Amino acid sequence: MNAVDSGAIAHFAGEHALAGFGLLLLALVVGVPLAWRLVLRYGVPREQGGGASPKTRLVIYLALSFAIIAGAAALFAAIADELGAEEELGRLDQTFADAIGQSVAPGVLRAFAWITHLGDPWLLAVWCIGGAALLLIARRRMLALGLVLAIAGNGVLNTTLKHIFERVRPVHDQAIATASGWSFPSGHTSGSLVTYGMIAYVLVRTTPARWHLPVVIAATIVAFTTACSRVFLRVHFASDVLAGFASGTAWLVACILSVELARMVRQGRRR
Repeated sequence: MNAVDSGAIAHFAGEHALAGFGLLLLALVVGVPLAWRLVLRYGVPREQGGGASPKTRLVIYLALSFAIIAGAAALFAAIADELGAEEELGRLDQTFADAIGQSVAPGVLRAFAWITHLGDPWLLAVWCIGGAALLLIARRRMLALGLVLAIAGNGVLNTTLKHIFERVRPVHDQAIATASGWSFPSGHTSGSLVTYGMIAYVLVRTTPARWHLPVVIAATIVAFTTACSRVFLRVHFASDVLAGFASGTAWLVACILSVELARMVRQGRRR
């Protein structure tokens, strides 16, 4: 595919970005329950026999986690390798952003400007501190530690990556939303994914089963919509957000896996 073709596709995608966002969100709402059924079947122990054995679950956890982390890391590396205004990815990012600016109504942008605050660092810090405090009161120390390390660790990781790549943010002519600092990868994206993902994980571990799927779906919607808001507001390039998804996914899976392994070790010692 030549540069003209890819540029035309990027422009078309930008013109129809809102419809694409809706379709992807619908796909997630449909796909998450299907994935959840697999988790219940293979990843969750049963009270009365059946289900996978502890050793089988451990193998499944490790294999699936490694595959997700490796895939996310490979995606991040592929995007990072193509950074730069002189690279094709940089041109496609700018074409996509310009098309969004020409096609998305101001009212929609104002709505995204409200949504994007769900990923503000101060709010994520509130979730982190408040959630950890509640878990400590409930004597769930391992979950509290996992929550803090996941959210705070992602903040350190994202800041480090931003200073390594030092990508300048998109230039736009609207004042609905502004942002300072480096652009790659998107901190709102990785922060929302890790924070709301960990909140969902904690709630799955601490609430009745009937709430588990709604909690996971809600966390997915919040993280995905917050991330996409950064592209619509043009404070991040699309590749920044995609890289934020990649780094956030890898970190979230690593943190949940660590908590689960520690939990298995503790249960093994009690037997």
